[in-house]
Amino acid sequence: MLDLSSTLTLSCPNRPGIVAAVSTLLFEAGCNILDAQQFDDTESDRFFMRVVFNRLDGSQPHAAIAESLAALGRRFGMELSLHEASRRKRVMLLVSKFDHCLADLIYRWRIGELPMEITGIVSNHAREHFASTDLGELPFHHLPVTRQTKMEQEAEIWRRIQDSRTDLVVLARYMQVLSDGLSAKLAGRCINIHHSFLPGFKGAKPYHQAHERGVKLIGATAHYVTSDLDEGPIIEQDVERISHRDTPDDLVRRGRDIERRVLARAVRHHLEDRIILNGKKTVVFTD
Repeated sequence: MLDLSSTLTLSCPNRPGIVAAVSTLLFEAGCNILDAQQFDDTESDRFFMRVVFNRLDGSQPHAAIAESLAALGRRFGMELSLHEASRRKRVMLLVSKFDHCLADLIYRWRIGELPMEITGIVSNHAREHFASTDLGELPFHHLPVTRQTKMEQEAEIWRRIQDSRTDLVVLARYMQVLSDGLSAKLAGRCINIHHSFLPGFKGAKPYHQAHERGVKLIGATAHYVTSDLDEGPIIEQDVERISHRDTPDDLVRRGRDIERRVLARAVRHHLEDRIILNGKKTVVFTD
């Protein structure tokens, strides 16, 4: 059965009448609101809203509703997005040496937990490196990179993103820093998983650094990619308590688990249109 539901997300300067205007428009278009969440950021005086609705028999077509919402957006100065549930977002996965996040995302996709279409897997390592991961018939692109070939390699990544009509890029432990140019092109649609509870230990062997400092918590952070390394708007985070008994290998093992679940939650939030950018931060309407 075709899913006729849609998700509307919006942000705008706060003023009276926004909720009434949106709900009235959808009612008059013959729609039924299934879920509605809102947030008033008193610091920035901006209003954020997420509405899930479906079209009933006799309701206006999606294009007409979109046109009416665009007019309402102009009236209130809204930044809005409207997405039909029947159109799954197209996602490209980038990965380097460590494949635990890649394998987890593919598994969640296969069992239907992540409603997406995987447009391809891109890695700077050959397919043989991922022999333990069932890639099936998913398109795999081996794009090696060196300091001298970085711009050419990124140009090829961008070409494949465009050719496949990819909506979202996920850096599933892709250990290459994206250039400012590619980061700008992917603004708001590229998610990275960072092996730390930001701000925290950066660079090589972060868990070993944490162990040397005797930390009592380890974590992971999923964020949107920007030109500022590991400083993009944070989407999701999680931590685990550790003790003096844990070795660096224990931290790596437990860290992999945190990274998997944090990245999966962040990707699902994006796929379900639960995230709205708020300057350097995000508003995330969890279920």
